[in-house]
Amino acid sequence: MVERQRKRRDGAVALAVAATGLLLCAAGCSGSGAASDDARTAEDPVEVLHEAARNLTRAGTAKARTSMEMATGGTRVTIRGEGVYDFADQVGRLKVLLPQDPAGADGHRPITELLAPGALYMKNRGAGVPADKWVRVDTATLSDGNLVTGGATDPFAAAELLRGARKAAYMGRTSVAGAAVRHYRGKADLTVAAREASAGNRAALRAAARGFATATVPFDVYLDDQGRIRKVRHRFSFVNGQQKNTVAVSSTTLLYKFGTAVDVHLPKAKDIFAGRIAE
Repeated sequence: MVERQRKRRDGAVALAVAATGLLLCAAGCSGSGAASDDARTAEDPVEVLHEAARNLTRAGTAKARTSMEMATGGTRVTIRGEGVYDFADQVGRLKVLLPQDPAGADGHRPITELLAPGALYMKNRGAGVPADKWVRVDTATLSDGNLVTGGATDPFAAAELLRGARKAAYMGRTSVAGAAVRHYRGKADLTVAAREASAGNRAALRAAARGFATATVPFDVYLDDQGRIRKVRHRFSFVNGQQKNTVAVSSTTLLYKFGTAVDVHLPKAKDIFAGRIAE
């Protein structure tokens, strides 16, 4: 009887020790989230951001939402877009919604934009263009490299801008559209980004570096645990060629549903408008 009581007591002690070990592990050993966050803090933010474009290429495709807000002379307008993008082939399709006119009427049809290396194709571009024709623009000829002109920043160009990051800070963890992300803030140099960009974006970013009021672009970017961009906001500044005043532009790109099917066909030569485009 005494022996059985001793064994039960020893067994209870052993269970208590084991339970204490599990509790300690739950409180300390399993703190992988904190440890992971500490590891992220130890990483060089600039190096992390330089990999963002490559991580999107590995992801393949995604859906995208864009928002571009322009402010000049007390006037503020917002242009929104939605579509898909193939980062491997660097092609995408967006439907861009123009803002209402000053009277509040929404008389603009959405502009369909096809994004490709070195080119922007637009349908419903404006007066003088037949409804079944596309307008093609060489992005290297634009003073902003099409970071602003199309009313939406090409998602891959937005990612490659981060290759020009020279100063960045890790701001901590948060969430974007339900996805856990890490927030980084910094400044990118357009000249450096152009030098480090892929062949398809190099000329356009070089044009932007020359055309903007400053080659320094502040940004906030949110990366998921695979290093993919979920949200990026750039703040551009350029000089309005007509009024010679500085225009501030905030361009935001939201990426989600990675791996979604993307089928983009660029227009044939016969479908591209060759006439004069009304301003």
